[in-house]
Amino acid sequence: MIPIVIIIISLIFDGLLTNYLPYLVNDLSLFTPLFTVTILFLIYPFYRKNPKKYFIIAFIVGFIYDSFYTNLLFFNAIIFLIISIIAKYIYKNFEVSYLRLIIYIVIIITAYESLTGLILFLFRIVPVTPSKVLYKITHSLIINILYGEFIFLILNIIPKRFKKISIN
Repeated sequence: MIPIVIIIISLIFDGLLTNYLPYLVNDLSLFTPLFTVTILFLIYPFYRKNPKKYFIIAFIVGFIYDSFYTNLLFFNAIIFLIISIIAKYIYKNFEVSYLRLIIYIVIIITAYESLTGLILFLFRIVPVTPSKVLYKITHSLIINILYGEFIFLILNIIPKRFKKISIN
């Protein structure tokens, strides 16, 4: 239940901040929120014993994200599925702590933006250049790292009786 609530809140924050951040430079926001992508990484421990359910949720969240924000059917659904595979790999092979979380969020955001840019470039959906992709990566890191650290802190504070497993 906790991961679903966090996903819904992140989807709403993504929409609100994308529409209302007044800092626009070259049609790209100075702080690009990708909270849903960050949350996909953070909720994996809740599904550690059932990764199939995690992948299904990631796909559904990507489909919802497509429906609300991109209007490209199954575009983010597939990318979110790839991001969830990366998240599973990181959690299986590395320890996640407050400091290392910064590195992992950088990896997740870079992977998401690079995959998005590559697909948009290959299928010529939108004119994309490597400099625009790098711009989007650098301008989305600050706000997403802060959000990820905040949610990670909240998830670690939640009493053990409300969560089925330990986050760390």
